[in-house]
Order: sequence, then C-alpha cells, then structure tokens
Amino acid sequence: MSALISLRDVRKVYATGAVEVAALDGVSLEVESGEYVAVVGPSGSGKSTLMNILGCLDVPTEGTYSLAGEDVSTLDETRLADVRNRLIGFVFQQFNLLPSLPAWRNVELPLVYAGVGRDERRARSMAALERVGLGDRAEHRPGELSGGQQQRVAVARALVTEPAMVLADEPTGNLDSRSTADVLALFDELSRLGRTIVLITHEREVAERAGRRVVVRDGRVADESMWSPA
Repeated sequence: MSALISLRDVRKVYATGAVEVAALDGVSLEVESGEYVAVVGPSGSGKSTLMNILGCLDVPTEGTYSLAGEDVSTLDETRLADVRNRLIGFVFQQFNLLPSLPAWRNVELPLVYAGVGRDERRARSMAALERVGLGDRAEHRPGELSGGQQQRVAVARALVTEPAMVLADEPTGNLDSRSTADVLALFDELSRLGRTIVLITHEREVAERAGRRVVVRDGRVADESMWSPA
C-alpha cells in the first residue's frame, strides 16, 4: 500500500531579485495512514514552508508531492483549493473562528464551500462538536468560549469533512497549560481512533505526544538528535 503522504526530493526556492534562497532543499518524507507525526525544528529551519506544501497552500519548485494517491505537485490554485477542502483539515494557532457566528456555524464552513445541503451541514457540525466534547456549546460564539474551547471548535471544523489528514500548525501556541493538555488529549484520542495527524511545533512536550518526530533543519530532514527546542 502506498503512503498517504509522499514527498520525493522536494525543493522550494524563493527568489528576491537576483538572490535565491532554498527554504527546502531535497526533502523526502512518507507518512502512512493513521500515523501521528510531529514536524519540529528551529525558527528558519523550513518547517513552515514544509507545512505550506503539505497543506497544498504552496507547491514545490522541484520534486513531487502525492497526497492520498493524487499528485498535487503541479496543480493550479483552483485544483489545490479543491484538494485542501476534500482531503485536509486545518488547525491553526490563531483559531481563525468568525466571531459573529456560533460554534456550529463556524464548524460547518468547509461544508458550505463543498456545497453540502443545510440540514446535512447542521447534523455533521453537531456531530463534530460532540466528538470534541462541545455539543452543549454549539450556540456559543467564540467570545463566549475559553481559548481551549475555541481550539476544540477549530478541531471540530477540521474534522467535519472527514479529511484524509489533520494538519495542525502550532495548535497549542496561544493556550495556557490546562487548555494545552485538553487539546493534546483530544489529538491523542483522534490518533487512537486512526486519524492521520501531522502537527507542526517547536515545543518538545507537544512533539513527544506524537508517534514519530520529523526534524527539519536548514531545509532538510535531519536526525532527531539534531533537534533542540527553541
């Protein structure tokens, strides 16, 4: 069986005038379905660029990226947007919730973009909130929720499309220690249920919850012993 995520010799080069900088320089990586992987590395290591490519927010300059058997390396923006909505659930540090909408309406947004009918959107949104333990907060707006609860709403939104992968970028970066523990426990549970999770972090205690760590340093995948958390 092929890997869910497969990168082969991926380079990403940014040009500023005549100067070129290789943010990624020959990265090869595979993630199997159901794996819980933490991508770690110091600031400027290339891990954010790697996240953008994994999330189909950008494409490689060279090399190939296959997600769920689909080569997404050379897709245009319209097709990349379709892949993001179908196959990837995003969880960001900043929550990215709309403050005027109740929790369930925030959760349903990916389904709106996918053209799902209203009744099905509501049912699936409520089911996703129940999954993260917030069924009783469905009508609360973000400002009426704690930081940890807002992040759990964001996780529910990531899950509502039943994506192939949950991609989390520093998901505990804005949380206190108690909320961090709650969110990490939720990721643990999702992993036990077989969900594929790729988590970007610079925090050792967060990375150690994952089943595997991928260290990025100077645009390359390095040995784990090379990683010292910021």
